[in-house]
Amino acid sequence: MAAIASQVVLHPVVSQSLKMGHTTVGRDKTYRAIQYFARFYAWYLLSRGNKDEAARWSSLKSHLGTARKLMRLGKPMEHLQSAAKAALAPGTPVEQITTIGRQLGYFGYLTFDSFVWAHSIKFLKLKPETAAKVGKLANRFWAIGILFSLAHAALKNARLVGQIKALKSTKPWGEKDLGEEAEREAKLSALYNSRDALRHQLYIDMLDIWLPVSNLKYVNLNDGVLGILGVISSVLGWQKQWASVNGRK
Repeated sequence: MAAIASQVVLHPVVSQSLKMGHTTVGRDKTYRAIQYFARFYAWYLLSRGNKDEAARWSSLKSHLGTARKLMRLGKPMEHLQSAAKAALAPGTPVEQITTIGRQLGYFGYLTFDSFVWAHSIKFLKLKPETAAKVGKLANRFWAIGILFSLAHAALKNARLVGQIKALKSTKPWGEKDLGEEAEREAKLSALYNSRDALRHQLYIDMLDIWLPVSNLKYVNLNDGVLGILGVISSVLGWQKQWASVNGRK
């Protein structure tokens, strides 16, 4: 029995999960997936008339949301730094502008979201109309950040596809070109990896954009749909962080 318990506790997947949990992003992605599942499940239970059970899951959703806001305190400065670095980095002007726009959008979103958190725990007292305006501004900046991210992904993806096609059309011939062929394959591999990572983030953004625009009442989606969208985007983000921490298999 002890041997079985030891095998379970010391299993590589457990070790990798703990390594993932040691990162703030890893914990946030896990909590986010649970939060949005709770949002979906509370809606499902409520639609079946089970109000008491729905209240439990709705409470879990709310408390996880509050906890995640606390974990994000200080993140606005990271995005502001990223915007400054993007402004100084070399690159195509349009991609540079969309990168800066994305980072500034998230800076504004997380800044106003921190005031929402402070108000929710009653550390900061805001009038109801002021609290509503702050929440609306947070969602507007969130939507702006995602829209810039989508634009950046579309532009960069087009550039990467063009570079891949150009590189594939310049295949060297003959044994004397083996060195050039190896270099070409290495460049192609790097371009494919960049393209795949970009598309992965694009899928996440395409799912996440519905969350702020729904909060802003631009579209009318129920909590069931938003919960499912949030779960899927959270799992995709979780996979990305898992690969970053534990490596790809």
